[in-house]
Amino acid sequence: MRSVSLPLIAAGLLLAASLPALAQPKTDPDWPCIQRKAPEIDLAQVWNGPDPATAGKWTDDQEAATVAQRIASRRTPMDEVDVVLQLFAREAGAEANTRLLRVMAGTYEIINTERSRVMHGIERYARGQQRLADRIREEGEKLSQAKATAVMTNVPAESAETKTLDEQLTWDARIFDERARSLTYVCEMPVLLEQRAYEIGQRIAALMKGG
Repeated sequence: MRSVSLPLIAAGLLLAASLPALAQPKTDPDWPCIQRKAPEIDLAQVWNGPDPATAGKWTDDQEAATVAQRIASRRTPMDEVDVVLQLFAREAGAEANTRLLRVMAGTYEIINTERSRVMHGIERYARGQQRLADRIREEGEKLSQAKATAVMTNVPAESAETKTLDEQLTWDARIFDERARSLTYVCEMPVLLEQRAYEIGQRIAALMKGG
């Protein structure tokens, strides 16, 4: 007769390994990432040039806005970003510095908006994990109680009830583990977006210096 204790022990070990981030006291319990939570990218961390606000509203410059949207997209490789910026600066002529500032303002705002959406998604993901963790704990308690009842009533430990509870617990624990591993990669996304904003800022600054 197969014992139901092994899956239960495995699930317990799985939770012990996967839940420390959720169990530790935090300022924001919905933020599961090791990376510090920052509501938005600090402009000073990605840009050391003139204040982009001095160039006027970037949305009023259609060409600058189009460039900003294109280079802010993660689908656009950085080599292509260089080409797009160089062409834009060349065509802007004497107004290159001002219009490049608008591109920077637009890129910063677009990336910040995307980063905010990603962070809200991570928080929703963490809340789902917490709900699943709570369910796994409840399933473990029910399974333990069912096994204890079986011992007390001198009936086979592997009843239909314990088998169903065992299978559900193992399945939920597996899902939890897979989602926990995925979260490691998801948590990198805000950092990657910030790095992209910085890299684009460096390229724009270099073009402005080169005038």
